[in-house]
Amino acid sequence: MQVWEPYALGETTSLRAGAAEVALAGAGEARLTPLADGVWLIDAPGAVAAQWRVPCVGVTAFWTPAGGARWVPPIWSAPLVSRLSAGAPVVSLVGTAGVSVCTAAADEPAGQVSFTGGVVEETGEFVFTLRGEGLRFRLDLSRRPFPVAVQEVADWWRELAGELPPVPVSARLPVYSTWYSMHQDVSAAAVERQARLAGDLGCATVILDDGWQTADRARGYAFCGDWEPNTGTFPDMSEHVARVRELGMSYLLWYALPFVGKHNAAFERFQGRFLRYLDHMDAAVLDPRHPEVRAFLIDRLARAVEEWGMDGLKIDFVDRFATPGGDPAPGEGADCAEVDEGVRRLLHDLDVRLRRTAPGLLAEHRQPYSSPGLWPYANMIRATDCPLSPQENRQRTVDLRLAAGPVAVHSDMILWHPDEPAEQVAVHLINALFSVPQISVDLAAQRPDQLAAIRFWLGIFRRHLGTLQLGALRPEQPEHGYPLVRAYDGQTTIVARYSPLHVEVPATGDLLVANADADPRVVLHGAGAVRAEVRDCGGALTGTAELRLDGARVVDVPMGGLLTLRRV
Repeated sequence: MQVWEPYALGETTSLRAGAAEVALAGAGEARLTPLADGVWLIDAPGAVAAQWRVPCVGVTAFWTPAGGARWVPPIWSAPLVSRLSAGAPVVSLVGTAGVSVCTAAADEPAGQVSFTGGVVEETGEFVFTLRGEGLRFRLDLSRRPFPVAVQEVADWWRELAGELPPVPVSARLPVYSTWYSMHQDVSAAAVERQARLAGDLGCATVILDDGWQTADRARGYAFCGDWEPNTGTFPDMSEHVARVRELGMSYLLWYALPFVGKHNAAFERFQGRFLRYLDHMDAAVLDPRHPEVRAFLIDRLARAVEEWGMDGLKIDFVDRFATPGGDPAPGEGADCAEVDEGVRRLLHDLDVRLRRTAPGLLAEHRQPYSSPGLWPYANMIRATDCPLSPQENRQRTVDLRLAAGPVAVHSDMILWHPDEPAEQVAVHLINALFSVPQISVDLAAQRPDQLAAIRFWLGIFRRHLGTLQLGALRPEQPEHGYPLVRAYDGQTTIVARYSPLHVEVPATGDLLVANADADPRVVLHGAGAVRAEVRDCGGALTGTAELRLDGARVVDVPMGGLLTLRRV
């Protein structure tokens, strides 16, 4: 039988990694190094492509850090491209019970790489093809839990990165963002009002998003680029920032880093130094390969910290530097050939300058620019926009947690309809439980029961930060969007239940179960004596009991509520 070969590599050399034969195109002296049982490092400096096959036995999902559907793709699927300004070079073929059938990851210095993976219908095999210039990659066929395999990739990247600035505790505390609640209709008075209310509820940081730099409210980017405050709404930015910080809040300011809009002086100034013009955004993308472009952007962004007293920056749209179809030829005056190298120099030099004024600088990036090559320049990374989609927020934040290494993972801004029941407000927050929640609603318009839910759950985020954000993370069933997620450290286990699945009670330590499902019947499996405490979505105590566990036991926990079990 002839098997269709859409990605045949031509002449190759081969290495054997366990049951997988890895074909290498263009390789000279390739080296295979065992790292652990079922895990290999393949170093092929001259290689331009690598390909291997695994049988699709018990396969349930194909995981990538970009999020989205978990279907197992066919062989003709488009490649997943990773580069400094977009993506992260890791994929995982997941099997029954969440095992890693095959997890593959490239070394970050490999630069731009592409993974093509898909099922060959004639054989029922999954073919991986990795392309890049000089390949060094990790191949995990150990069949351990896939979260372990992916997190070990992140640990590998962390070792390769060398010394990184520490992530401030403030990067892991709840945030209030102005974007969904105000969009561009922002002002100093409105931000200060929300900051005061947010601080009382448990937020520690305010992010001022788009709108501070323009009087326009059309939601485009025609007025981005000069980065001067709109004096009609922010008459004295320094005094405004000082008032917010006096509330005990950190403060970040938004910048659409690559964009220069057509109604800005910088648009005329940098004609000829654009990567492309975006008609639908009324803005051009600056070419960071030009040193004068980088110097201009650094000067503009540094004002927020050096002159206005901000604690850091929300750096948006870094992925828009990546040009579909490849980098255009550098123009006259460019000092590097690749756009990604210009991006790296821009972010490096900006970071160095800002840290002179703010050693504890806060810097937020966002999916899809989640490359480990950006870890030195960001200590916060947010899930991509998914307004009013709690399940998507859950999946994306968990995906990021697995591959983001030391960077604090933030949810997309959480919003809800003004008529949302308090229980559902709690569900929105529970869906972001294993990340840093960003809230973006008008807090002055919330009902008392909604405020109680916010206050209670932000208290849980803060009180159990060590377990939720720094403990071991074990999400289950990626093919179903993680209907149950567990985090644990040496003393506490926290489980979020998004579907009516049973919960295993650990033999030692405390167990917290956050119920985001409409079914209140939480089935516990375990043994021994425990004391149970149930609270509703606003933190009110609804019941306590001494329980003897012997197999399965049902405890009623209201939607949006919390069950706490302590060993007697």
